[in-house]
Amino acid sequence: MNLLVEEFQRHFFSMTRLPSFPWSSLLEHLQRDTSSQLISEILDQTCRHSLCRKFPPSVRFRRLFLSQLIKQQEEAGADPLDELYDALAEVLGPEDANECYKNYLLPHGGAVTLLENTALISQGTTGLVTWEAGLYLAEWALDHREVFTGRTVLELGSGMGVTGITVCRCCSPSSLVFSDYNPSVLQKLRTNVGVNGLSNATPVVSVEQLDWTSATEEQLQKIGADVVIAADVTYDPEVARNLVTLVSKVIRSSGPEVFICSTIRNLETHHGFKQHLENAGIKHKVITGGASRVFCYDRTLSLELIQLYR
Repeated sequence: MNLLVEEFQRHFFSMTRLPSFPWSSLLEHLQRDTSSQLISEILDQTCRHSLCRKFPPSVRFRRLFLSQLIKQQEEAGADPLDELYDALAEVLGPEDANECYKNYLLPHGGAVTLLENTALISQGTTGLVTWEAGLYLAEWALDHREVFTGRTVLELGSGMGVTGITVCRCCSPSSLVFSDYNPSVLQKLRTNVGVNGLSNATPVVSVEQLDWTSATEEQLQKIGADVVIAADVTYDPEVARNLVTLVSKVIRSSGPEVFICSTIRNLETHHGFKQHLENAGIKHKVITGGASRVFCYDRTLSLELIQLYR
């Protein structure tokens, strides 16, 4: 596949912000070659792709994407393509729903498909959408599959499940426990586990409600995690404090490797989280070196991955 077409496809299926698409590269190509071939290829790998038919991005997003594609074609004076206008006509009528699919394409083929809410905050929670730290942690997992292979993995605050599903699909854990507390999040998380074919497959997968304030060491011993992962769970001082309480119990119960990825939005809150770790006798080290670029998301954000240990 043409690299430019592939880049458009990855951005399209993960519904990244339209300005992040490689429009300038497309315009340069169209000014050199005014045929409709490249536009047709982009259309085939996005709106006319079987993945879009089965798990479509939001109607509004597709409408904006196609409108911008037409604008680029007209600005370059390229040959018109009837199929492009037909695709736009398909999404002009339907109203947008409050749910849509995002598809995060994997390096070996296939995708992590997630049913998400279109609003960043809905039903009183931010857990019904995927956040950047989860995508970064998933990329790191793809680069360090040996951490998860043959092991029991517990994910805290799974949200829509992008990290855990990526680990299940690509890193061969023996089992993985997705966990969250919000009932609406858990319901959609179970849907996403099923959509990705993990309900009755290897590894053994379960989705459990886990209250960080009341979970017991006995409950955590029963899970028996070898590896614990979490992403974007330190954004609030109280949430971060409860997380440290839970992690202390997890470390005492089964002594797992613990990896937490955070988007640093507020330095005071982030430093407060690390202070809670220190007060609990939990050490940490920042994992440097980055991760392979697999998914499309805002890379200007400050993301930090740490490993916790006694």
